[in-house]
Amino acid sequence: MVPGPAKGTGHPKIASPPLFAPSPLRHRWQPPITSPYSGAMRTGEPLPAVGDVLAALATGLWHWDTATGQVTVDAEAARLLGLPAAPTTLTEVQARARMHAVDWNEITGVIQLAVAEGTLAEVRIRIMDEQNRVVRVVRSRSNPSYDAERRAFVLIGTLQEVTEPSPGTPAARSAVAVTGDWRRSREAFLLDAGRALAEARSTEEVLRVAAGLSMPGFSPDGLAVFGVEGDRLKIIGHHGQQPGDEGPFSHMALETDYPAAEVVRTGRAVYLSTPEQYRGRYPVTWPLAAHFGRQSWAFLPLTVAGRTMGAWMAAFAYPVAFTPDERSVLTTVARMLAQALSRAEAAESARELTDGLQRSMLPKLGPEIPGMSVAARYVPTGGGLQVGGDWYDMIPLPGGTSRTETGGGRFALVIGDVQGHDVHAAGLMGQLRIALRAYASEGHRPDAVLSRASRFLHGMTYDADDPTDQRFATCLYVEVDPATGRLDIARAGHPDPAIRMADGTVLVRRTDGGLPLGIDPDADYPTTRLTLEPGETMMVCTDGLIETGGHDLETGWQRVRQILEEHKGDLEELADALVQAVHGPSSHHTTGPLADRREDDIAVLLLCREGEGCGCGDTVVTTPQIRRTMLSVAQAEPERVAVARQQLRELLHDWRSQDQIDSAVLLLSETLTNVLVHTDADALLLAEVRGEQGTRRLHVEVTDTSDDLPHVRRPGELASSGRGLMLIELLADTWGVDPRGEGKSIWFELYESTAEAPE
Repeated sequence: MVPGPAKGTGHPKIASPPLFAPSPLRHRWQPPITSPYSGAMRTGEPLPAVGDVLAALATGLWHWDTATGQVTVDAEAARLLGLPAAPTTLTEVQARARMHAVDWNEITGVIQLAVAEGTLAEVRIRIMDEQNRVVRVVRSRSNPSYDAERRAFVLIGTLQEVTEPSPGTPAARSAVAVTGDWRRSREAFLLDAGRALAEARSTEEVLRVAAGLSMPGFSPDGLAVFGVEGDRLKIIGHHGQQPGDEGPFSHMALETDYPAAEVVRTGRAVYLSTPEQYRGRYPVTWPLAAHFGRQSWAFLPLTVAGRTMGAWMAAFAYPVAFTPDERSVLTTVARMLAQALSRAEAAESARELTDGLQRSMLPKLGPEIPGMSVAARYVPTGGGLQVGGDWYDMIPLPGGTSRTETGGGRFALVIGDVQGHDVHAAGLMGQLRIALRAYASEGHRPDAVLSRASRFLHGMTYDADDPTDQRFATCLYVEVDPATGRLDIARAGHPDPAIRMADGTVLVRRTDGGLPLGIDPDADYPTTRLTLEPGETMMVCTDGLIETGGHDLETGWQRVRQILEEHKGDLEELADALVQAVHGPSSHHTTGPLADRREDDIAVLLLCREGEGCGCGDTVVTTPQIRRTMLSVAQAEPERVAVARQQLRELLHDWRSQDQIDSAVLLLSETLTNVLVHTDADALLLAEVRGEQGTRRLHVEVTDTSDDLPHVRRPGELASSGRGLMLIELLADTWGVDPRGEGKSIWFELYESTAEAPE
């Protein structure tokens, strides 16, 4: 073979004539030698043929050209590969079949590293037999080159059987042998290091992982990571040095005669096996490194996507030869470290952007409202920029005293969720929030605010060419009168509010609602009026608080309800408890990292009307509390009878007798149905529980505007109606019909039984 310059590289190119044809080396002139140990060789005689010498040393030759995909071996190399001892040419597949799969894959990496660094490629290879057993271990040494024109690697090297442990550092010689133990230790180390670096989420975590790496057979006792800031180096982190030792190396110009600066400039690694090598190559900066007392140094580039972003120094307290295996380990760690630092930098930049977006989009709740307290939390999803479409807002309303002044005025609470978890959703959320603020500030009622917002969002997102790409948003708008506790609620496809009563009882308040915003520009949004009694707390949230961790609306709500019922602290602590129980620490008003895995954004708003036993503080309930629920059932809404039954069951969730609960639900259903069937009026339900547990009294009252008074009838066996009052008379402890100025009310009462409810 005739070596020649390769185009585009500084490495020799190996030509492609047959490897084992008569070699020009045999006819090249050799200087005469005289050996006292070679009596048969006369002065001036030529040296023996290269092939004969290699055969005498049990060393084979092999040639691999990745462009042709052929591997050519001489007789000795064929024997070492387990083939007949004769020169032959193999395909890559045939050669790979004779070698351990892991070792074959490693050859490519070692060749690329050797070409990049201009060094010899050395690798140990396990030779396998037909039963996939290791029959011997051979060492290959070669000087590979890269042919840029053909985009191929060309390798010519030797194969020699390994019979003794490979020389290395003292630690390596005493710990591992060349039979594969060192390789297995290295593979396990790289696997663990890669996993640990991949899981690091910040630069600090990456540096902590890097400092704890214990390389097989040779571990550095000093590490430093250099970054680039303009035209200067900067120390990102270091380990094994005293605080302050990094001073002379910080803000060092890239033109400085220092190994890390050279690595950043050239993108090539620098290995210094002895202090003499360091002093000889870098005399100017050697005094800076001398006092650390190290014996060997490796400086490797931190490269991501072809860009050198810094350098990594590994310093050793004992001499290290930096064999190809050791260089391969260091290079692999440097690549993983560069990737981890790049991911951490991107994540930290994203978090900074996220924090800025959150601060600009989320409102400040401002001064306290006399007689009421408000708390809010927002937790973004764990992916991407951690921004999404969930939001909340608190809007002062016109027509009353400013809420910052004594006495307070009306205000609105808004919570919503724009479809999607991307930057587009966040942008739409910001625009929709501004539009809602504008409509509310103009003095519109809740239904009008949502109608206008729906029309606005539909115009923003509707695409006639692709109607399926329509974005929508759910929303709950609550107009609050602090003086009376009155809540006027309009809902657009959003979860209903929940009320936590003074004694801890939690009810879901069913409210009228319409389609999510943006679907139908002409949608209507009816208003539901509720009253927040002293000591009660209202919670409104997005579905991310409920539907996560495999839960649906029902099971997720049970989890949230338990938190609301068992909480004993103030409102801020309750807000924290809600988000922490589901997703870990929140990002608003609290400290600590966000949970890494979140399925959806979270927004939650809490409104408390101060009073005994409320969630605004640690007030203890000292007097019997009243549980109360109100609900209207219109003639056109018979399905709300089922809602009334569910609310009554929730009101009696800790009632002792299950039979009495069933009786109360049956009687309520009869009284409501009686109004809808026998009058043209709507029904208004009021249910109250008074007294201490065990001796409580349930009072249920259904009012309508009809003047027709009911009376007890004795229907026949085949009659389809007329049994409602008979059931009330039979099951209620007391009941009655009270005429009102306009209309009437039918009421009944049940007294809590001392019998325990069945399990």
